[in-house]
Amino acid sequence: MAIYKLFPSKDASIYSLYPYMNTGIDPIIEVGNLNLNHDPVPQVFRFLVKFDQSEIEEVIDNKIGSTNFSSHLKTFIATAQGIVADTNLEVYPVSGSWDNGTGTYLDSPFTTNGVSWKARTFLGPGGENWPTSGFANYVTASWSGSNNIGGGNWFTGSDDPNHTNLTPIQTFDQRSKKDLDINVSDIIKVWYSSSKDIGGYTNIANEGFIVKWEDVVEFSTEDAIQPIMQFYSVDTNTIYPPQLELRWDDQSFETGNLEEISTQDLFVALDNNPGVFYSESINRFRLNVRPEYPVRTFRTASDYTENKFLNSSSGVHSFIVKEDKEIRGKKWKQGDILKPADYRTPALNRPRGNILGEYVIQWTGPLYLR
Repeated sequence: MAIYKLFPSKDASIYSLYPYMNTGIDPIIEVGNLNLNHDPVPQVFRFLVKFDQSEIEEVIDNKIGSTNFSSHLKTFIATAQGIVADTNLEVYPVSGSWDNGTGTYLDSPFTTNGVSWKARTFLGPGGENWPTSGFANYVTASWSGSNNIGGGNWFTGSDDPNHTNLTPIQTFDQRSKKDLDINVSDIIKVWYSSSKDIGGYTNIANEGFIVKWEDVVEFSTEDAIQPIMQFYSVDTNTIYPPQLELRWDDQSFETGNLEEISTQDLFVALDNNPGVFYSESINRFRLNVRPEYPVRTFRTASDYTENKFLNSSSGVHSFIVKEDKEIRGKKWKQGDILKPADYRTPALNRPRGNILGEYVIQWTGPLYLR
């Protein structure tokens, strides 16, 4: 599988308690619902993140082509607290352009030259606030009380016959992995179709994503509902900025002039295996396949030097878990390596490593349990 990573052109958090505070270059982006003793209305915070549309189109047009692909928004957790029950984090396409700004959290005085809870562009002459009424078709917003008006605008697609999944959701619980990894394929395809004037879709320009807790969580006054998740922003000094991953199957099966091997008693060797792989590397392998016990024939060349090919549908090296899920009462992580039980099913006793973490495997496949 090919994975192409894009990084944001801008991101920022917005806070209902500080309606004009900009955090455009803060190293953290966050979502939360926080009950404050001095204010009867909880503080809610959301974040916006945008990826350059021209970069998205370049990958789709020049690398993916007509192949089916999926798109995933990924952010990496810095701290999390208050998640005591199943809680849904929602992602929507933003409606309306917004300015990144140059503020950080609790600047003194506040920086107001970019997006905030109330301001779409900036505070001051010429600046524009988020609309709070007269929304375009399929666009909405949410707040609680007259003191918290704002918080961004977004497309829901709930009443749009052309879109059915513009509200991807990821559920978190007390012990789940806290990194955000959510499928936003439908949103990316709508942005692409709108940019290319492909008919049959409601026109939605790429103004980025807005990430927020579900409505039953935001502005809740219950003490038990105060989830806060902080992620690294594009301005982090770590290696964990937000990412938009475009994933597609780029494998090809070409046999050239080789003959298919016709026996299950075979010998397979892997050439060009460096043993160490790097995130930006592209590695090409060669399988040398021959019968382990060649049929006796009278000829002038050795059967041991003639390479064959393996049928692409008759064998398997290993299985990879595509996404976090529970199978037969066990929880598996995305990227877990599973040894084959046969060529169609994996062994489900335990993973042999994780392709996104540490693993040791041989050319014959994942190691047996030790």
